[in-house]
Amino acid sequence: MKTILCTTAALALAATLAVPASAQVSGIGVADPAVVIAGSKALQAAYTQMTTTFQAQRTQLEQLDQQRIAILKKFDTNNDGKLDPAEQKAAQVTTNPNHKQLEAVEDQITKVQAPVNLAGAYAVQEIAQQLSPAVQQVVSQGSVQLILPSNGVLYASDSANITAKIIAALDQRLPSVSITPPAGWQPDQGTIQLFQDVQQVRIAAAQRQQQAQQQAAPAAQPQAKPGAAAPVKGR
Repeated sequence: MKTILCTTAALALAATLAVPASAQVSGIGVADPAVVIAGSKALQAAYTQMTTTFQAQRTQLEQLDQQRIAILKKFDTNNDGKLDPAEQKAAQVTTNPNHKQLEAVEDQITKVQAPVNLAGAYAVQEIAQQLSPAVQQVVSQGSVQLILPSNGVLYASDSANITAKIIAALDQRLPSVSITPPAGWQPDQGTIQLFQDVQQVRIAAAQRQQQAQQQAAPAAQPQAKPGAAAPVKGR
């Protein structure tokens, strides 16, 4: 279950969040199901629990990722820190011993990651089942009669974004979910797609937070006073 961004969430939103076409449109809102689920208390609690439950797998995945990086560096013949087209082509040669090592490590990563992804997908499905009622609650409380996917409109003002309202309604209905699926449970394609979209939202949010911290770091450093002597290294 690789975390790749697709557009199925927009189609799911149209089917799940839209009100009857016969309703008179007096207010339009925008939202995204993946963003709503990613921002819910239930999912945050689920991932906190997963961090503890799958600590051994997380440690193993970190080790395997380091092995994967070390193997990829063997293909970086010009030592520029990335694989150019020629190096990528060499990495695909199945008779190359390094390719076989890389393939074995990636297969192991997939196996170790599988129960973690399964728990996450189950949590997402449980939350998604309460998404439509939460939307209906927001619709009934406000003047919104049409909700569009936020990634499918050219422009929307901040006031049109009702994501926070849906998250609040969802939190009231479902403060927590289980991360333990029933025996033999497997997610359907729709759940897999939604889980992937939620993962992308979480990754993007983490990247924005990291960038903000990096930008704030230089400003937080104290400035030297005029005329102050610089510290001497080694003392």
